[in-house]
Amino acid sequence: MAKNEQTSLPAHVVQAYEATVFRVASGANLGDPIAEVGLCEPGDVYRLVHDARPVTLALHATSDGTRHQTLAHGTEIGRAGEPVELISLLTLMAADGDRVETLILHHPASGRDFALPLSPIAPRTDYTLIDLREAIDGVRIADIVCSAFAAGTMITLPGGEPRQIEALAPGDMVLTRDRGPQPVRWIGKATLRAVGGFAPVVIASGALGNSSDLVVSPHHRIFIYQRRRRIGGTAELLVQARHLVDGDIVTRREGGFVDYHSLVFDHHEVIYAEGIPAESQMVNEATVSQLPPDLAEEVRARFPGLSQVQHFGTEAGRELLDEAARATFLRRPPAR
Repeated sequence: MAKNEQTSLPAHVVQAYEATVFRVASGANLGDPIAEVGLCEPGDVYRLVHDARPVTLALHATSDGTRHQTLAHGTEIGRAGEPVELISLLTLMAADGDRVETLILHHPASGRDFALPLSPIAPRTDYTLIDLREAIDGVRIADIVCSAFAAGTMITLPGGEPRQIEALAPGDMVLTRDRGPQPVRWIGKATLRAVGGFAPVVIASGALGNSSDLVVSPHHRIFIYQRRRRIGGTAELLVQARHLVDGDIVTRREGGFVDYHSLVFDHHEVIYAEGIPAESQMVNEATVSQLPPDLAEEVRARFPGLSQVQHFGTEAGRELLDEAARATFLRRPPAR
């Protein structure tokens, strides 16, 4: 797999919804589809139609800027080489307070618009528009990643030696919590502007016993073992980093750029980053569909059946992680 070592992905396959199936269910623009900034009204409530089906867009980033991409082979709409414009970034909020950044794309050849949510959305669920931006310089669809560590993160090797994630290569052995030393099978890298849904989460040094600040993508899950109070009825939790944010010990870092690196093993693993357990990139049809076609084909060949399943443990959602719950396992770092 040497040809794909630590590469910025040349194309990306994403799941988007045609704008006409994501409409205002309540508000000023009742019945209107989700659209660009000038046609939306903050406070409107959007809802997917019950039979909404996402479409696959295979995209290449162009070399002349960050707002445009072209369709690649494997797309379900249009033809390879046709442009796709990134025209708006909307922020929606679900009833439980979860924020969903949504890119609005325009396909000039067909005149159709598409909504690309950066977090999963569900039919028959209300999403309130709370923010909208037209200027989204630095955001490239081809740079979207799933579970990733920021550059500089120290990953534990067998024997306890730490190594910076960007110094790892496919074939290197990494210590896992349950299977001991395991070889890295694939490494992905993306560089993007740290704004909105792309801004990394910073877990302060010592907050979870980590040796230094741990910086990860918002959806990256941290493994937490609960010795005393058991949230979710189990001792083992997987918690998305964004759900740990309290504005004090765990924060979002906005501004500048961030290099994200993701690691794939033969199985979905819990590894050690800055000395604490966190997940590797999970490989299944949902995650592989977000890779470029050439990489997806290679990953499918290496992981027959795409049968990786989530590491044992309960995933704690936002509803379980209130201030009191976070206080049971987050520790204030010592004064520096």
